[in-house]
Amino acid sequence: MVIVRVPATSANVGVGFDCLGLALDLTATFLMTPSDALEVDGCEERFRGEDNLVWRSYLDACEELGLEAQPLRITILSPIPLSGGLGSSSACVIAGIGAAMALSPEGFDRTRALELAVRLEGHPDNVAPALMGGLVSSFVEGDTTTSTRMDIADNLRFVAIAPPYEVRTADARRVLPAEVSRETAVWQMGRCVAVVRALETGDAGLLAAACHDRLHEPYRAKLIADYEPLRKAALAAGACAFMISGSGSTMLAVTDGAEAAERVAGALARTCPGYWLQTLPANTLGTTVEVH
Repeated sequence: MVIVRVPATSANVGVGFDCLGLALDLTATFLMTPSDALEVDGCEERFRGEDNLVWRSYLDACEELGLEAQPLRITILSPIPLSGGLGSSSACVIAGIGAAMALSPEGFDRTRALELAVRLEGHPDNVAPALMGGLVSSFVEGDTTTSTRMDIADNLRFVAIAPPYEVRTADARRVLPAEVSRETAVWQMGRCVAVVRALETGDAGLLAAACHDRLHEPYRAKLIADYEPLRKAALAAGACAFMISGSGSTMLAVTDGAEAAERVAGALARTCPGYWLQTLPANTLGTTVEVH
């Protein structure tokens, strides 16, 4: 049996559009064993066939690695919501790659897994932190992905809230402007560097000052009906930052410490009762793969 554990992730981190991502301590577990025929358990019926993303990623990884694919029994134990924004699809991609590599003679290699994941997913902003843990900055040049990992300070907590509706990634891309001004570019670059520093050091004041995006959130917020009331509630309750997670619909409030996180979570729960809500520290391990 191959056991792959992959953390949830949040891409963009406000001002880090398409380059920053962080791993959260909310872990999906995938159990995979060789079988006579494909079997998929633990997910909705619509995801249990040949188009299952874990299975497709496993097949693609086998082809890339020059391996003969064999049928698997796949059991998915995932607390990551499917509404979008916390890397549920990236977790499945990495699970399939992890299984293929674990069943190969060479075994699992994180660097090679990142190359394959970027090729299959098309971008590194979720798969890189999912594999590496912590806060990761990535850029791609040609076929080469460069990812730089940093630790996130222990005092910071991330309150995630997910509405019961999805924001399609294609729609989230479509609403973005094709060009931005030099003023916006300068605004964004300075704050992106400051946000990275704030997350590394746990400087909540710096994070509050710097985490104000102009590239994507003003446009994508209009696709999330609850964005503005939730943002106001989180900041009024003491959050130092509030951001769209990935392209949405999940959102993240960042707090300084567990006590502040409890207050913010309570305010969000009162604003939108019944929504999926979790308070999470950062994940430091990234993906782990075991073979039994």
